[in-house]
Amino acid sequence: MQKIMLSHGGGGEEMNELINGLVFKIFDNEILKDSNDSAILNLGKKVAFSTDSFVVTPTKFNGGDIGKIAVCGTVNDLAMVGASASYLSCALILEEGLCVDELKEILTSIKKTADEAGVSIVCGDTKVVSKGSCDKIFINTSGIGEIVTENIEVKNLKVGAKILVSGDIGRHGAVVLASREELSLQSELKSDCKVLKNVVLEILDCGIKPQCMRDATRGGISAALNEWANFKGFELKIYEEKIKIKDEVSGICELLGFEACELANEGTFVIAVDPKDEEKTLEILRKFDENANTIGEVVSDKKTGVIIENIYGSSRYLEVPKGELLPRIC
Repeated sequence: MQKIMLSHGGGGEEMNELINGLVFKIFDNEILKDSNDSAILNLGKKVAFSTDSFVVTPTKFNGGDIGKIAVCGTVNDLAMVGASASYLSCALILEEGLCVDELKEILTSIKKTADEAGVSIVCGDTKVVSKGSCDKIFINTSGIGEIVTENIEVKNLKVGAKILVSGDIGRHGAVVLASREELSLQSELKSDCKVLKNVVLEILDCGIKPQCMRDATRGGISAALNEWANFKGFELKIYEEKIKIKDEVSGICELLGFEACELANEGTFVIAVDPKDEEKTLEILRKFDENANTIGEVVSDKKTGVIIENIYGSSRYLEVPKGELLPRIC
């Protein structure tokens, strides 16, 4: 009898098999089949709706906490389909024994991040479970926002599209890992956790219409790019030297055997645009993060996969992440 493993929540191959083979199969409908970060609904006008749950350990890390992630995660998912988040719900599962002062800190962080994102917390729920039934606090946020620019979906990805990343990669996963392992590097490195709403809106306000976007959370840019390739049956080519990685992240990866492209981000996204929009898109991205760069393109509709080429011209497949990876990072 098959059982749920930690790897089923890691953002890689096992999670995709669970979702596509079980969840989507049972709940099968056309909206789910579009495989977007948020559901696009027609309620008289086009709106986007998204939900996410957060089980971060530790609950506080350098550059953020579970409360900040809970807002950023849902607001960013809405932004990835061209929607401007307006309202969020917030549901809490609290473990018996949680310090009230710690809960107040987390709720204050939620409020601060929501204010920065221009969203309101308008409904919620709270449950308390016995000690040992959860790890301090689990949070679910759902969000709704009006579509600013329609039809930004993975099904619109085309051969020739340029692929850009909005900043350096792997920082969030590296910071959480460093915090767990009490590595000295953690004091030098901050999570990239942040709201992406403003940078996306500026891109859209300039008249640029991305073909698709994806925030590179669990499984990193590797998971995001492979989702695109597999959904469309395309081959993507990525240039390794174009991807910005902090030295501390590279050090952690070398020390513990991780692939930086598979480490989670919480404020970094990949975006595919028409070649004519590449320069302007990159200019806007760099206003928010100097590490933004064009990292590749869609090269073929005859194969399925992501090819990564190093500085010496050697190529390999950037595969879908497999195994346990780094659970409980968002």
